[in-house]
Amino acid sequence: MNKAILAIAAISCYAVTAVAQKSATVQTVIKAEDEFVKLSARKGMKEAFLAVTDAEGIVFKPDAVKITEFYGRIDKQPGTMTWTPNIARISANGDLAFTAGPYTYQNGKTEEDKVYGDYVSLWRLDAASNKLKLLINLGIQHPPNDNVQITDFKEPDSVNKVTASKDPFNPKKIILDNDRQFNQGLKVSTVGAYKEFFVPQGRLYFPGFEPMAGNDTAIKFVANQAIVISGETLSAGRASSNDLAYSYGRARIQKGNIVSSYNYVRIWEIDAKHRWNVMLEIFSAIENE
Repeated sequence: MNKAILAIAAISCYAVTAVAQKSATVQTVIKAEDEFVKLSARKGMKEAFLAVTDAEGIVFKPDAVKITEFYGRIDKQPGTMTWTPNIARISANGDLAFTAGPYTYQNGKTEEDKVYGDYVSLWRLDAASNKLKLLINLGIQHPPNDNVQITDFKEPDSVNKVTASKDPFNPKKIILDNDRQFNQGLKVSTVGAYKEFFVPQGRLYFPGFEPMAGNDTAIKFVANQAIVISGETLSAGRASSNDLAYSYGRARIQKGNIVSSYNYVRIWEIDAKHRWNVMLEIFSAIENE
């Protein structure tokens, strides 16, 4: 199934009846992230994660495991972490959002005890509390970066706002199909798949490297690294307004004779031609297989 067919399927599977309520604002998810950071500083990471998690929220340790299960079985998460979002989006209906940005983790008293990196958090609206809850969280480590990262907070396009889907075939099916097609394309040509699926401003997060902004930068990276990627789709979901979605799975990346395993998360957006494209992808190394 090619992208054109998937685009047609996306249109046919989704109603586009506008609703009159007030549009979502990106400040909603920025506020949720800020409260998460403050709670972590006051009560520690374990209590903060348990307080903000969605009922189905997951982290990768190394497999996908519920946040409640992972943090519920440990006494305390050692060290302290601070983080600040510099990228944020929210769906037009306000039921799905994500944040990303740099973090610093310290488990000691000296500068040498600090670990630097970037994180990606996916948030979903909880109907009972009418608050965004943490659905997925993962990150990468890389050397400290003194460069100032550009803030990219963007409001949703209210034109995309629609009523909740009545799709009997499950709203996530289109995203699953697109994710599988991306993975299939990677088998044929890693560079070709990124050219086909990444938006021009797409961002790639890869362990050991600072976040890469722009499709050209991502393509140059995978080409220069001479890596071959194969992926297995595990799950996906999308906003009821059909403008923001996510998928995640496992990947095996080969460079020369070395093969390593990763978890991946992709954030998808829909374009004017109703085609789904990747706006952000993050790989997190699996170290404990």
